[in-house]
Amino acid sequence: LLIDRTTRVVSLTPAGRRLLPVVERMVTDLDDVAAELGAEGDAARQTLRIAATPLVSSNLLPQVFASFRLAHPQVSLRLFDADLRDVEAMVAAGEADVGLGFFFKAAPGLAREPVGRFHLMRVEAGEPQAVGTAPWSALRGAELVGLPPGNPIQKVIDQHLAAIGRADAQRTVFNFFGTLISMVEAGFGTAVMPTFALAACRRHRVRTDVLIKPKVGLDFYRITKRGAYETEAMQAFVATLEKALPELSR
Repeated sequence: LLIDRTTRVVSLTPAGRRLLPVVERMVTDLDDVAAELGAEGDAARQTLRIAATPLVSSNLLPQVFASFRLAHPQVSLRLFDADLRDVEAMVAAGEADVGLGFFFKAAPGLAREPVGRFHLMRVEAGEPQAVGTAPWSALRGAELVGLPPGNPIQKVIDQHLAAIGRADAQRTVFNFFGTLISMVEAGFGTAVMPTFALAACRRHRVRTDVLIKPKVGLDFYRITKRGAYETEAMQAFVATLEKALPELSR
């Protein structure tokens, strides 16, 4: 008998008092095991949702994802490829944890931090070779193709084209860098784009030259929902990305 019970009092018997420390240790051990299993389960269920523009998704992130997965196998990565506005909308709505792209302005409710820097380059048809350099003035006589005039990156490009007298150049436009590269390869003209497209260019018969005089840099950003908790997985992913970007941009 472990307990004495009366109408007013419940107390331990001598045998119950001897058994109490054993039971307390067992309960503590069970609580510890349950906590450890819960932590392991949470880690195993970690999912990091990344939203990025199409060329970033197809040419920069596969290598970054591969490196991250080797170091953090417990984290599941999900990638959403979308245009820049949709990337912002997904992060703002909590549908993605991190957005990646050239965000020239901070959108309401979103935090923006640079994670890398790319430069503008000329892409023209020809046999692939090492990345060279060319002055902006070399574009004066080129037949140009580009992105729509309202695209933020194209706006920066057009500012520098204006300096060489090509502000009002009539050009064929395409919505995506991947299409631009293919059209350049097919002989439809010369394009200007950031060096983040180098990996894609290397899959085509095109030459690339970083534009100089001036050399124009564009910051590459990650965006998160303002006030959102930054997990260890997110911090680790951003560190992996920042380490990888310099190599992927040359």
